[in-house]
Amino acid sequence: MAGKGFTVKKDWDNPREHAMPAGVHVPAEMRIGPVLIAPATVLAPMAGVTDTVFRRFIRHASLFSRDQEAQNKDQEIAAVEESVTNQQSGCGLLMTEFTSADGLSRMRESKRRRYLTFYDDEHPIGAQLFGSNAETLAEAARIVQDTGFDTVDLNLGCPAKRVVGCNGGSGLLRDLPKIAEIFRTVRRAVTIPFTVKFRMGWNDAAIVCVELARMAEAEGLNAVALHARTREQGYSGQARWEWIAAIKQAVGIPVIGNGDIRTPEDAAAMVAQTGCDAVMIGRAAAANPWIFRQIAQYTATGVYDQPTFDDRHHMIRAYFEMLLAEAEATKDLPRDARLGETAGKMKQFATWFTHGVPGGGRLRKAIYQAKTGMDVLDQVNAFFASPAPVTDVTEDSGSGSFPETALMCD
Repeated sequence: MAGKGFTVKKDWDNPREHAMPAGVHVPAEMRIGPVLIAPATVLAPMAGVTDTVFRRFIRHASLFSRDQEAQNKDQEIAAVEESVTNQQSGCGLLMTEFTSADGLSRMRESKRRRYLTFYDDEHPIGAQLFGSNAETLAEAARIVQDTGFDTVDLNLGCPAKRVVGCNGGSGLLRDLPKIAEIFRTVRRAVTIPFTVKFRMGWNDAAIVCVELARMAEAEGLNAVALHARTREQGYSGQARWEWIAAIKQAVGIPVIGNGDIRTPEDAAAMVAQTGCDAVMIGRAAAANPWIFRQIAQYTATGVYDQPTFDDRHHMIRAYFEMLLAEAEATKDLPRDARLGETAGKMKQFATWFTHGVPGGGRLRKAIYQAKTGMDVLDQVNAFFASPAPVTDVTEDSGSGSFPETALMCD
């Protein structure tokens, strides 16, 4: 989470380079209770990022079918079989931004709409909550269920001081009896699948992830997700996938692995090394919205495409146009329910989306100087209207950290 103690970096500390393991790929599907997740890939909940516009953008960026490939390429590729991966989208489950259970239970209906809005094409979709009061979390979970979400998830992973200071997020990892009470109370309150995402523990001296996973299974939760770092690590160092493997060995419910998946090779390597049932991707999805599509491509064909200069233009333009359309569609709603000004959000995402684009520094500078959302879009179109620069992409690595305006927990 950015600010208040942790800045979420979009780069990785000495990332491991994984070769694609032979014969291993992300599973075609998994089930969380009765909910089918196909393929077994999950967009991580990220505050300030995974609103309805970004979620739908990821779904559309992940589209993968023979017809689309034939339209975009002058070559024939194999059809994607349903038994291998999802033809509709390479992302099997979308997750909301993490939302305060206390705030959700007290806020007006119009403001709830802002946080809990989703569209039909987002199913299956889960809502993530954080908090420390069992009854309040249960009430918020009922609101989530009544709103029509497919799953509800408890955040026990956010390391931000202002969340931990309220005993939420990873702060609860120091109080397993309290977590057990929350599990039990929320489980009784809803019938939709109930899941939890957590870290390994508070620090290396207090690793509790295996015990916590067993507790979740005993209390009737339907799946667990581990970000394989401690709270003390924040987003530094390398994720320790061996703890995902340990949890997989300890419980019978689905285990979702999270941490340091940047490429399809990483996703396949995590499955090979841990046996996890699904992979969850956060930071990489913000910088490379094609990551889910690439995983689906590899699963189906053994290879995957890298985005071209024109692909990046289409992607940036598509997302910005979606933001503008959502702002227009919500302008007459009560203030709490509006998307609001889009220019700030566009500037926030510009750093990630232009990461690695030749000449991207010039584009970012122009975007930051723009005054309105339409001005931002005009700058994007003008930049990409010119021929692709010859500049080596290594000359433009983008910022080393997510902007401070972004509040993220992946």
